[in-house]
Order: sequence, then C-alpha cells, then structure tokens
Amino acid sequence: MEIIKVNKLIGKGGSQMAKIFVYDPASNQMFTFVRGENDPMPYSYDRTLLVREFRGSSNASVLWTTTTAMEAWNTTRRTYGAPIPVGYAFKRIWEGGHGLQSQHYAGVSFDVGQRLSQTQRNRIYNTARSLGVWGYVHPTT
Repeated sequence: MEIIKVNKLIGKGGSQMAKIFVYDPASNQMFTFVRGENDPMPYSYDRTLLVREFRGSSNASVLWTTTTAMEAWNTTRRTYGAPIPVGYAFKRIWEGGHGLQSQHYAGVSFDVGQRLSQTQRNRIYNTARSLGVWGYVHPTT
C-alpha cells in the first residue's frame, strides 16, 4: 500500500488551490483539475458552482466528484432558473456532519438552500424531484 501526502496547493497571491478529480462513468476515465477557491467547478456551467461552495467547510486540498453529479447540478440549476446557494457538497468522513456512508464523501451530494425561505426550498425540492437526475432528494425541513 502506498500512502501519498498532498500538501496544500498555493496559487498566485498565496490563495489556496484545490486538486479536483472528476470521474466520468461514461468513458471510465478520471480527469484532474487544479482550481482556485473562486473558480467554477469543473463541468459546472457558467459560475453556478464555485470550488469554495463545493468544498464548504472541508479543509481538504484534494476533492472529487463525478460528471454525473455535475450534470445533475447543471440540469437542476438551469431548470430552477435562479441561483441556488450551496452550503457544501464535499466533506470527508472525519470532518463530521454525516455518517460513514455519506454521499458527501463521494462528492455527489449537495446541501443547498439553507438560507432560503421555505417556499424557495420547496421549489428547489420539487424541481430536483421532477427531473429524475438525482438518486435521492432529501425532503425540505
């Protein structure tokens, strides 16, 4: 077994950079990107999901997701037609908040809309459910 330690990547001006692995199940390939906190996530359209939003409170310098998750995000965001605030999508198991089988660890689950009204959250929920692009959509609380 080989253990690889990844030091924090530092960009111009000393800003933190993230190494992002994106798995594409259609081609069975893994793609690697290096992005700054205020850069858009790979495969997200426009600037609808920034690296810092995807990362949330995680202090990981290496993140991962799938093209399927990013396509689901894009479809949901386009259909919703307005900004959707993202609390986080990625969180390592030991960073808390979810169990050992959390889809956040896989980078394919998005916590959204915490600061929105119940009406707005219901609209996001109904949009996500109706599209059929997510494996599971948690009911609003």
